[in-house]
Amino acid sequence: MLAIFLKTLPFFALIGLGYIAGRTRFFTAEATAWLTRFVFYFALSAMLFRFAANLSLSEVFNWSFVLAYLSGTATVYLLATGVAMLRRLSVAEAAIEAQCAVTGNVGFLGLPMLVLLLGPEAVGPNMLVLSTDLIVFGSLVVILITGSRDGRLSPAVFRTVALGLIKNPMIVSIVLGLGWSALHLPTPAPMREFLELLSGAATPGALFVIGASLAAKSAERLVIAGWLSFCKLFLHPLAVAVTSLMVFQVDRYSAGVMIAAASLPVAGNVFMLAQHYGVAPHRVSAAILVSTVASIVTVSLAVALIGNL
Repeated sequence: MLAIFLKTLPFFALIGLGYIAGRTRFFTAEATAWLTRFVFYFALSAMLFRFAANLSLSEVFNWSFVLAYLSGTATVYLLATGVAMLRRLSVAEAAIEAQCAVTGNVGFLGLPMLVLLLGPEAVGPNMLVLSTDLIVFGSLVVILITGSRDGRLSPAVFRTVALGLIKNPMIVSIVLGLGWSALHLPTPAPMREFLELLSGAATPGALFVIGASLAAKSAERLVIAGWLSFCKLFLHPLAVAVTSLMVFQVDRYSAGVMIAAASLPVAGNVFMLAQHYGVAPHRVSAAILVSTVASIVTVSLAVALIGNL
């Protein structure tokens, strides 16, 4: 485990550097927002396109994998929702807490780190986890929040969800990359070098942004943040381990990548959703902070256990 921890340490050190820059105001909230846009729309998109363009759809999509991830994730999602409802929270608050419990930072943290730790073959399973999170659970939380406020599910809700997916650069990049691969289009040297240069900024930029964003997060409601972090860092990987290895019998390598992806801390886009809809943003903020700090140890532990599968 020590060797794995030392490999993950530079990633978390970059997050720590971003945190210090944000905390000392050397990097303002406005600067963090602009850097986030650069990483999200340009650097990370270039990385995803480059990865996807070198894969075929058959190498990425696997029904057993998807069903295993969906069923394991749905189990934790329902558990978090049930606990929230027992506390008499609204449907919108329950949906946000459930989103914290199952949505990990696969795009900004998982892709670069897990590819390093588990090898380049981890790209396909990672992209499948990322796509499932965005398409299924990212859509579900919007539907639940909007539907609970309107008292019904109108066509406008589904139109909003569809437009959000179409405009999401991560989804667009993956689809375009797979399309490029399927059409067997050549990648000219200048284009390849451009993508490599731009995607090279994704990993350090994304990690720095995570840290700078954490500087603005509060540590309020630590009991709830601890519960949601426990769901995300322990129950989520445990649930997908059971469904992938025992129920759907996914091959051990792909199952290992899925479990590692499930062990990642709460994603920053959950806070964006909470802030946008005005639903428990401080609670989400605390969950992101607590889970990210704890993940310095728990991700290394999860990867070490995966190595023994």
